Amino acid sequence: MLSISNVETFYGNIQALRGVNVKVNSGEIVSLIGSNGAGKSTLLMTISGVNKAATGEIKFDDKNIESLPPHDIVNLGISQVPEGRRIFSRLSVEDNLRLGASSNDKGKNFDNDVKDVYDLFPVLKDRLSQRGGTLSGGEQQMLAIGRALMAKPKMLLLDEPSLGCLLYTSPSPRDVEESRMPSSA
Repeated sequence: MLSISNVETFYGNIQALRGVNVKVNSGEIVSLIGSNGAGKSTLLMTISGVNKAATGEIKFDDKNIESLPPHDIVNLGISQVPEGRRIFSRLSVEDNLRLGASSNDKGKNFDNDVKDVYDLFPVLKDRLSQRGGTLSGGEQQMLAIGRALMAKPKMLLLDEPSLGCLLYTSPSPRDVEESRMPSSA
């Protein structure tokens, strides 16, 4: 599903990633563990196309993506929840979720798809018209994850997913994976 080979990324003259190799198969849950400044966030931003790899190759479903812009990578099926939530604070919860759905058949199935997000994060349903910036830190994180899930990604990249969340309200990676699976009706 995802193959990263000899990827190197720089911030100006500073090398942030050196010779990174990672392979993730469909259905796997992979965690990157390392100290601050080790390059975990940089790797996720490079996969997402926000940072460009100076060298190396990134393949998703056998397609080279290292030179694609972020919106094309989202359209291929990779969604990222960046560290620090980065929601649209002046938009309502519903509008944030609609933006996430915009790459998923232009949001045609919003009413049906959003039910999965509400099942995972019931508090968001109660705050539909509330501005995202007025939510608590944990609720903003739920909104950021929910927005990414609305794109119906094949692969979800979570950077510091429990930051700001009470641990008993944060979904496990398995909960998130199961919410992406089609329900049997």
